[in-house]
Parts: sequence; structure tokens; C-alpha cells
Amino acid sequence: MIEAVGLTKRYGAKTAVDNLSFQVRPGAVTGFLGPNGSGKSTTMRMIVGLDRPTAGRVTVGGHPFRSLPNAPRQVGALLDAKAVHGGRSARNHLLSLAQLAGIPTARVDEVLGVVGLQDVAKRRSSGFSLGMGQRLGIAAALLGDPRVLLFDEPVNGLDPEGIHWVRNLMKQLASEGRTVFVSSHLMSEMALTADHLIVIGRGQLLSDMSVKDFISANSADFARVRVPPEPEQREKLTAALIEAGGRVMPEPDGALRVTGLPLPRISDLAHGAGVRLWQLSPHQASLEEAYMRMTQGAVDYRSTADAKEGLVPPPPPYELPPDTGGLAQPPELPQRGWYAPPPPGRSPAAPAPSPHPHPHPHPTERETSEESR
Repeated sequence: MIEAVGLTKRYGAKTAVDNLSFQVRPGAVTGFLGPNGSGKSTTMRMIVGLDRPTAGRVTVGGHPFRSLPNAPRQVGALLDAKAVHGGRSARNHLLSLAQLAGIPTARVDEVLGVVGLQDVAKRRSSGFSLGMGQRLGIAAALLGDPRVLLFDEPVNGLDPEGIHWVRNLMKQLASEGRTVFVSSHLMSEMALTADHLIVIGRGQLLSDMSVKDFISANSADFARVRVPPEPEQREKLTAALIEAGGRVMPEPDGALRVTGLPLPRISDLAHGAGVRLWQLSPHQASLEEAYMRMTQGAVDYRSTADAKEGLVPPPPPYELPPDTGGLAQPPELPQRGWYAPPPPGRSPAAPAPSPHPHPHPHPTERETSEESR
């Protein structure tokens, strides 16, 4: 079990984690959620002893991580998949970790097979894709067969098959009685994987409950009702629902959103009002909707619309002049490599005549010969 009590971490004037207390129990997959900059990675680093708390404490199995004997055999963690020497092969990377922890060499080949890297075990990790690097990081976490496992964004870069495999792996590890603590921003995946949620914002605890309770507490369930398009049908049903204490809101697609009344009561009211129902279905919010509602006030990095101020608009496309009769006139461009021939009797290299020539008193020999010809 992982337990944090009053856990606090400050970096100068910045408080990354603020008086955080929670427990991660064995036998369940516990999701660790929060916006960017909320302190999730810092908390995980303090759990495995990479950062020292400013105040408070965090223990694994009742002991600080630094005091655990042969910690890699008790705690496995994937915090940074890039923390690998790029010049080493996948097998040599795991082999070095195994030798430091006294883990048999045969275990290296076992975990390579578990994560699906046995065929590339001798390739250098620098040539691995992002997904292959994630698989290698998961293999390192599983190497010592630990009872406590921490994963920070384990499905980052994985293809759909890999995501499905990680989901089943987490559930299998938890079913074996292990403590599984997973941080992720993929709400849809957390909804399928996690049993319990710990949500933080700006370093403080926001929620610590099961996935089902979290969705129920941070969303408004409603019934979607659809009736024939005749206005009197909608009006009769709306009046009956409001009179019974319900709240009715029109949906953009023509349906009605009804809150405050259970589905059987809505059906009875419609029958009593003589209104035919085309649709009567419950709507339960997703984990993403509940999470967005819970953390909307704890987001530090919020995107805005692109105003594109100061950018020069692109030039308009070339348009035909109005007086060309529909025919495009190409622009006049200077021609290179061609010059008009000189007038008769003048050398191409001779200078052009002056605009105000001075008369010569006697014609030159060349001019006399030209006239005679």
C-alpha cells in the first residue's frame, strides 16, 4: 500500500504539492488524475525517493522508499520511458537493471516476451519508436515482480492493440493483489481501467473515491425524451412534467432533457397526458464530463482562440482584368539574352547617338564610303 500524509513539495516560491494525503490500496487499479502542472509527476517522484518532500511523508508498505531493502524487488515504476541509454540494446538495458537488483538473467527474457519485444531484444533502444520505448519501460517496471507498481502515462505512443494490452495488464496485476497506481490524461481509458480515482489540482486533493461515485458526484444525470413533432404533444408533456416537479429543457435536436424525475414516473405522466413517447432513455455523464466539471477551476494552462494579430494577410489570388474579354494577359517581363538589332550602318558596340548631335565640318572616311554604297 502507498500512503501519503501531509505531503508537500516546494520549489522556491512555487508549491508543486500542497498538504496532500491519500492511500493507494492493493487489489485495485487506482487512477491518478489532474491537469497539467497539478503535481502528479512530482508526487510520483516523491513516492519512489527521487524528490525529497518539503514537509509530510509518503511510505510504501509502511516504509519510506529509501529504506526499503532491495527496492526494485518491491516497487516497480515507469516514470520516464526515455530514461534509457540509447546505445544499449533492450536486453542489455534490462540485464544491467537485473544485475544491480540481484534478479536472475532468465527474468529478463521473460519480461521481454511479456511486453512483446523479444524479436527486437538486441536492437539499440535509440532506434525504438515511442510505443516501443513505452513497452521497454513497462518491462523494466515488471522486472523484479514487485507488489507495488507506478505508471505515469503508460499508454503514451501505443497503438490500439498496445493500449488494450496495457489495460488488461493493469487489471491482471490488481487482481493478483498488487498495488497499481496509474497516472493518465486519457479519461476514456481511465474509465475502462481504473477502479478508484485520486484527483488533484494545483497540488491539492480534489477527490478520492471510486470511479462510479466520482461520476455521480460531479455530473447531472437526466432523461432524454422524444415525442412526435406536433407542438401540442410537446406542450402537454412539458406541462405535466413541470407540474410533477420536473425540470424540462429543449435539446438542439428536438428532444427534451428532463431532470428531477425518474424514468418510470416520466412514462406514467406521459401516459396520463395521452402523449406518445418515441424515446425515453437515461443519460449518464462520462468520466471526461465529470472530470472537466471537477477541475475547471484548477487549470493553470488554458488555451485561447488564435486571434492572428499582427499577421499580414496573404496576397489575393491573381484575377483577370475586367477588359480582357475573359482572356488572361500575361504580365510583361523583361527578356534576357535578346536585344533589338542596331540600325543599319552602326556597329553593335558603337555608342548610341546623342540626342543633340554636333555637326562635323567634314564627313569622316567611313561616312563617305557608306554614302557611296
